[in-house]
This record gives sequence, structure tokens and C-alpha cells, in this order.
Amino acid sequence: MSGKIVFGKLYGLEISAKPSAFVGFVGLWTGLGALGYFVIGLTGVESVVGGLVCAFLHFLSELFHQLGHAGAARRTGYPMRGVRYFWVLGMSLYPRDEPPLSGKIHIRRALGGPAVSFVVTVIAFLILLIAQNTGGLFYWIALWFFIDNFLLFFLGAFLPLGFTDGSTILNWRGKP
Repeated sequence: MSGKIVFGKLYGLEISAKPSAFVGFVGLWTGLGALGYFVIGLTGVESVVGGLVCAFLHFLSELFHQLGHAGAARRTGYPMRGVRYFWVLGMSLYPRDEPPLSGKIHIRRALGGPAVSFVVTVIAFLILLIAQNTGGLFYWIALWFFIDNFLLFFLGAFLPLGFTDGSTILNWRGKP
């Protein structure tokens, strides 16, 4: 079961997932649902629904992040071919026969994801400001959406972990 599942095309990109992405989705849903029930004190139904919505928003946020990379890549003249989900993350797929590229192009493509994630974070923050007046499940979902985008997809993208945008930037910084 090491293959991929293809969902289709979006803006010319093949959107696919490894089987691990389904395990990651269910794990995230379960973990967030348990957090809602045992820590936050939501009802059982609120926890199940809230966990599902938050897991969906996480994967949607990953798609937005990857579309940021795709837009930046397209503007460099060396576009992506797809997005592949695995576990709870996603990766940009580039043509296998892509020629060697300059450091500047790699960095421009790497910055596209965090740039879009910053915009999503601002939108999430505005939603959170509205949600704080309503409370309840909507507030907790809005808080998750903001924290997930700010810490993981924006700030976390710059951490040099070997597979992140930050690693790409550090690796190609100052190289022709």
C-alpha cells in the first residue's frame, strides 16, 4: 500500500495522497476530538464535529500553502506538477526532468508557501476576532485555524528541519 491516490487536478496540479495521509487525517481528527472532549470540555458531538472540521481545515491550509509554492514556481518559469499529501503534511512535486536551477529560483519558490500562509493566518486572525464574541465550538475551531496556520504553515515553514522551506532557503542562500 505504498502507492498514491489521485484526487484530480487543481490549477493544472495533480492533487494526490499517500495512504498515510488518510491515517494522518483520522489521527488528527481523533486527537483534536479527544482534546476538545477531555481538555476543553466540549460535548461528545461537538468534539467529533469540531475535530473533523479542524482536521479538514488543516489539510485545506496545507493545500493553500502548496498553492502558494505553485504560484511562485509558475512565476519563475519552472512550475510544479503536483501536490502530494502524506501523514499530516504535503509536498510540492516538480518535474523529474527539471534542469538545474539557480538558488534564487529555489528560494523564490520556497517563499511562495509561507507568503500565502501569512495571508491565510491574517484571515484566520480576523475570524478569531469575530469568534471570540460567540464562544463555543466556533471559537475553538477559529482558534485552531489561526494557531495551525501561524505556527505550522507560516512560522514553522521557516524552521530548518531538512524538509521545510527554511531548509531550502538556507541550502540555496548565496548560491548561484
